[in-house]
Amino acid sequence: MDNMTQDLWQHYQTPLFLLTQALSCDFSFAVITAHNPASTLLTPSQNRLLDRQLLREIELLGSPYRALIGASPDLSHMEKSWAVFIDRSMALQLGKKFNQYAIYMVEQGEVSLVPCTLAGQTEVCLGRFNDYVRLVYELPDLVT
Repeated sequence: MDNMTQDLWQHYQTPLFLLTQALSCDFSFAVITAHNPASTLLTPSQNRLLDRQLLREIELLGSPYRALIGASPDLSHMEKSWAVFIDRSMALQLGKKFNQYAIYMVEQGEVSLVPCTLAGQTEVCLGRFNDYVRLVYELPDLVT
């Protein structure tokens, strides 16, 4: 694996999840984005289009979901994401469909970074999901 990909994998291990409302960790859920597939930076309009496509897929599943922002700890990078109350297998299928290197899986309150299309990486348990959450009044607009 090249150094750039290894650096990305390290960055993925320090997420910040911006939520407008706390999520119950009594149920398993996945955090999935459609932004920047294969870590290729797209324009905001391209990312919005992919996000709408992902939302349509999520709605077809008929499972509860909630919008959130997945971000770097310093907020220098943010991506619209979805907390979707589906099982791991379904979550991985969605992540792969949208060409994502990884998804986050929350089970029994613990969040793990789970590789989707990124070869050579293994799942990493990051700890308590709530330790990575920041509640906000409203989700920021993503213009970059």
